[in-house]
Amino acid sequence: MLWLPAVRRRLGSTRLLVRELGAYGAVGAACFVLDLGVFQLLYTSGTGAVTAKLVSSVVAGTAAYAGHRFWSFAHRERSGYGREYVVFMVVNGLALLLGLSLVALVRHPLGQEGTLVLQATNVASIALGTVIRWSAYRRWVFRAPVADRA
Repeated sequence: MLWLPAVRRRLGSTRLLVRELGAYGAVGAACFVLDLGVFQLLYTSGTGAVTAKLVSSVVAGTAAYAGHRFWSFAHRERSGYGREYVVFMVVNGLALLLGLSLVALVRHPLGQEGTLVLQATNVASIALGTVIRWSAYRRWVFRAPVADRA
């Protein structure tokens, strides 16, 4: 029965990870819809594809910070809203640069102007950015409590 505490700790960690992933997914889904909607609204009203992607990403990113800080990662150590927000925005900025690069590549050198093609590229950039952001948020933005890091 000496193994029981280890099993309980592992189950607790797994439950917490599942809860964290669920909340991350819910916030991400809401911000994904927000990103797509803002991008579509701007692009179809005459804004350039790259500018539309920039604005939609900033709007969705700001909403995502609030959702993740106060729900997805609310149980994690707080290292100051200023530090977290700056690191969060740097991580999102790098993911945004990736997304902008993909949209710009498809739009300009490849000459694609169709809304469907550009939106598909936008979705692909969001999916790739999601994986990158998940890892970075857990490691650098919303750090684990000191006891968990030891």
